[in-house]
Amino acid sequence: MSHTLFEPSRTRLQRSELAVPGSSPEFIEKAAKGEADYVFLDLEDAVAPPQKDQARKNVIEALNDIDWAALGKTVSVRINGLDTAYMYRDVVDVLECAGDRVHTLLVPKVGVPADLYMVDAMINQVQAAHGRTNEIGTEALIETALGMANVEAIAASRGRLEALHFGVADYAASNRARTVSIGGLNPDYPGDQWHFALSRMVVACRAYGLRAVDGPFGDFSDEQGYLDSARRAAALGCEGKWAIHPSQVPLANQVFSPPEKEVDRARRIVTELRAAEAEGRGAAAVDGKMIDAASERMAHTVLQIDEAIRTATAGRG
Repeated sequence: MSHTLFEPSRTRLQRSELAVPGSSPEFIEKAAKGEADYVFLDLEDAVAPPQKDQARKNVIEALNDIDWAALGKTVSVRINGLDTAYMYRDVVDVLECAGDRVHTLLVPKVGVPADLYMVDAMINQVQAAHGRTNEIGTEALIETALGMANVEAIAASRGRLEALHFGVADYAASNRARTVSIGGLNPDYPGDQWHFALSRMVVACRAYGLRAVDGPFGDFSDEQGYLDSARRAAALGCEGKWAIHPSQVPLANQVFSPPEKEVDRARRIVTELRAAEAEGRGAAAVDGKMIDAASERMAHTVLQIDEAIRTATAGRG
């Protein structure tokens, strides 16, 4: 192991992340009662320009009226981009009026580390002005060619940064990819055209201790397509995926939850290695397969996810 190590960012259960337009209060209430681990209240793409101000008011009201943490959920707000006239009011108004209730701000179209530095500075100023000490994290959407070209530097900037999300639709547009499907595969491409980008983002996350989250799959009527997309993301190391419709939430929870047999095997791996250690051995066997210290690290990852799921589920009960 390298002597240079980056401590993991704050642990949050993020198997499913439901996107909810800030312009739709009725959807926000339903999201609070649903099964998503994470809910982000959207002020950006899902809100038309004439509705921006009202959406911001709706979000502030929902943050103050709903006890998201008591419901076992993390609540985030996706602000507008730094290149818009809405972003500064999003940060200032949301944090001044509900800064003790929001968990993270999701920053879209992050292209360089300085984009996050600006948001960090604004959070620091509002928190100091109001004497608040609660921790507010940031999360970055990697959804442009510039953002992907700088993804390692963005991840390394840390500060309040907790997670990176892959925004496949804007990423496709930024790269002029020949597709109009959000997250789907192009039949003209021999494989998964998003594999490189998602894998690169995941590596940057894991190198610098961040969570890695896959973005949307646009066809919410295609259950199998969503499952396939989520499984590819999970195989690459993502710990969750967006849901743009409530019907996608249970699918994400299913894919990113370790099966009980996997959890049981993880427990047995830890037990067998403890017994081997007591006997002066560095390796052991479970189900006829060799296990060692690397196996234990993988087992602990599974057990940590399982414990987080149980804790969140208990909170929702």
